[in-house]
Amino acid sequence: MVGLATAALLAKSNVSDRLEIKVLDAGTRPKFKYQSGATLRVSAISLGTINMLSNIGAWESISRFRACPYSKMFVWDEKNHTNDSEGIQFDAAEFGLTELGFIVENELIQQALFNEIEEIGIEIKFASRINNLSKISGEWGYKIETSDGKFYSPDLLIGADGALSQVRESAGIATKSREYFQSAFVAMVKPENHHDNIARQRFLKNGPIALLPLQHGMLSIVWSTTPEDAEISMSCTDKELAKKLSIASGYILGALDVHGPRASFPLKIQHANHYVLPGLALVGDAAHIIHPLAGQGVNLGFADAVSLTEVIAKAFSNGDHIGDLPLLRRYERQRKGANMSMLYFVDGLNNLFLSNSKTLAAIRGIGTHLFNHSGLIKRFTAEVALGIKL
Repeated sequence: MVGLATAALLAKSNVSDRLEIKVLDAGTRPKFKYQSGATLRVSAISLGTINMLSNIGAWESISRFRACPYSKMFVWDEKNHTNDSEGIQFDAAEFGLTELGFIVENELIQQALFNEIEEIGIEIKFASRINNLSKISGEWGYKIETSDGKFYSPDLLIGADGALSQVRESAGIATKSREYFQSAFVAMVKPENHHDNIARQRFLKNGPIALLPLQHGMLSIVWSTTPEDAEISMSCTDKELAKKLSIASGYILGALDVHGPRASFPLKIQHANHYVLPGLALVGDAAHIIHPLAGQGVNLGFADAVSLTEVIAKAFSNGDHIGDLPLLRRYERQRKGANMSMLYFVDGLNNLFLSNSKTLAAIRGIGTHLFNHSGLIKRFTAEVALGIKL
């Protein structure tokens, strides 16, 4: 998604007439089924990301289908809070907004971006996997050989190929990473009571469970738990899973009924040591991976895309080469610190709520009370999460 957004942003920039953009995709052309039920993987899209998607023309087609707004957010600890009157609370109305963001299927976002790119006229090469990536001696950039026998030598190669980025690995960029020894278990459920467009998250001893509102009263469940518990959830019957998820949610919306498939994937924190080299830049998951509890992963990636596009556009305005390392480091300076702060803030939050320490439990309770009654802290946190200035 982030790579497609970067291509679309560049094509819509004020220097688009001086760019030749190509998208290489190792996969096949996706075909989103608009008439089918909601797909399993979703993202919490911030208002800042919505502004970006609107600017490139993709948001209209996304919002026309199954984008579900959420106007409130409620986070609570199983040890201290049991209902919507307690816990950490955000309300869009506090900030003069109608919603805090939207829950959207990843495949729907991807389809909208593909449609926009094709309408713009950007060339997309599917089933085009990188076989070899080599630095061009004495020149800017890299020489790319793909699985279909093609060769490319771009002025700037943008690696947006995910957590296992082949571009990053081939360029020799190391990462710092740590396994969480948690797995994200995802499923779709129908609650007994309507979600009222509130995003909820409950911290349990094994990890947080998120209840994300979808259209037609459905919920997307994202439960960061132990690998063993996730494996049990994958193997139990729908009836058994429904009871397990209902208990885990504290029956806050009554009993839950499981609908459709389920999935599980391991979690880790990862950050590239460098985002840029001469003629190369990393964006999105290729540069950083964050714990899903704050729902910020894709928003950080889209913010990378916006920042890199601005740096490239300014380079052309100043007559600079877009692969120039000092220039690309402006992008790295803009994004690396911000991403690192969010990565480790969320990492610390996850560790804080997983702790069984009575002292930390007391601190959580005091912190929650102070947070809800501190307008400045709440506003600052909201601005970071929403990606806009309030």
